[in-house]
Amino acid sequence: MAHLLLRGVPLGPPTGGISSIDAVLFDKDGTLSHSEAMLQALAAARVDCALALADLEAHSPKRHRELRDLLERAFGLRASGIHPGGITAVAARDHNLIATATALAQVGLSWPDSLAIAEDTFRQTDRLHGAGGASPPRPTAGLPALLDRLQRASLRCAVISNDHEEGIRGFLQRHDLEHRFERALWSAEHHPRKPAAGAVHGLCADLGVQPGRCALIGDADSDLRMARAAGVPVVIGYRAGWEQPPELEPGWPELHHWDELEAAAD
Repeated sequence: MAHLLLRGVPLGPPTGGISSIDAVLFDKDGTLSHSEAMLQALAAARVDCALALADLEAHSPKRHRELRDLLERAFGLRASGIHPGGITAVAARDHNLIATATALAQVGLSWPDSLAIAEDTFRQTDRLHGAGGASPPRPTAGLPALLDRLQRASLRCAVISNDHEEGIRGFLQRHDLEHRFERALWSAEHHPRKPAAGAVHGLCADLGVQPGRCALIGDADSDLRMARAAGVPVVIGYRAGWEQPPELEPGWPELHHWDELEAAAD
């Protein structure tokens, strides 16, 4: 058992007090990992592939331009980078696929054709995700040292993410972090998925801990709301995983570098 301190202040539930915890649950993209460059390249490739497969440019340039705009906005692509709260950054693959098909249908393609193009687009670009990307995700600054501190306080660590299990394990293995985390993790293959509170309950059951004895750290309001709905007392917003820090609802404790977080054994 231990408690967490953020910039020297002990953390607890919103009602006040200090919470003793047994485990810390981490989001992956934008929290454990700097994934922005990889996700931006992936989203851009999906846009280009969908446009090529839709084949609108020659006979309908206006619809082609409209489709590009719809896809870029759907994926959260913008001049300053990728939106940290957009579907590429936050949502699971199948949600991104449906958003792609919806954009195709909005420019006049039938739903069966839209879905087929979206599925083909993702088959052709999936290789760019994770380790296959031009800029594979790397750990956020100070992460190994934080995990050392948590281990010394006998706190268990686990990952809860909308990435696939292969992507989560690949990231951990590539950076020699797998031994720092419990075998239990919650991925896009699990049901229910984030941001359902049941995702936290399922991971906690696999870990053998109670949600009320956990902390959760994530970079999106959806992560933090999920944790609170699941009964997690210590909920922290992490804002250092993106070039432009994600905007979080006021009231969440915010973490800007892992050095700001300490663990003290009870």
